[in-house]
Amino acid sequence: MESWFSNLRDYFPAKEMKSEKHMKELFAEKPNSYKLDEGPHYTLVYYEKSDFLFIDYILVNSSSRGSGLGSKIIDRVKKKNKMIVLEVDPISQEDPETAKRVRFYQKQNFKKVPSIEYVRRHPITGERSEMDIFYWSPNAESAEWVMEKMKEAYEEVHAFKGLEMYGAPPQVADEVLQLREAKQSSKAE
Repeated sequence: MESWFSNLRDYFPAKEMKSEKHMKELFAEKPNSYKLDEGPHYTLVYYEKSDFLFIDYILVNSSSRGSGLGSKIIDRVKKKNKMIVLEVDPISQEDPETAKRVRFYQKQNFKKVPSIEYVRRHPITGERSEMDIFYWSPNAESAEWVMEKMKEAYEEVHAFKGLEMYGAPPQVADEVLQLREAKQSSKAE
C-alpha cells in the first residue's frame, strides 16, 4: 500500500474513501487532470480542468496542523486562478473536527453553497454520506455553475469506472447532487 493512500485511509472515514486501485486508475488514465501532490507533512489529491479544480482529498499530518501548512497549500492552489470546489463534512456534535475543518475553509475565503444538496451511497460500505459543497473563486459564481462543476467532478472522479472498481454501477450525478428549488436562483454564500 502506498504511503499517501495509507495516510488518507487512516484519517478519512471509510464512507469517504475510494479504493487504492480506483485512485491509481485515475492517476494512470487521467494524468493531466487527476493529480497527487505530496510532501513529508501533507497529501493533496485533486482533479483539474481548464475552468475549475476539485480537491478530492487534502490532509495535513496531525504533527503539522496549526503550522500554517494547510493555508500555504490552499494558497498555492488558488494561484492557478480558477474556481476550487470541494466537499466538506457538515458540522456535527459527534465529531468536533468537522467544525474545525469548516472554520479552516471559511478562513481561506471558501463559501458554502447551501442550495446544493449532496447525498451519496458509498460503493463499498453502502453508507449514506451527506456533504456540504464549498467553493473559492476569483469571480462570483452562481450556485448553478458550482453545481455543474461539482457534477462534472463527481462523474469524472467518484463515478469513474464504478462498475469495474466496485462491482456495482455508481449513482448518477443527478441522483447525488440536487439543487434545492427554494434557493435555486441565489448566489453561493
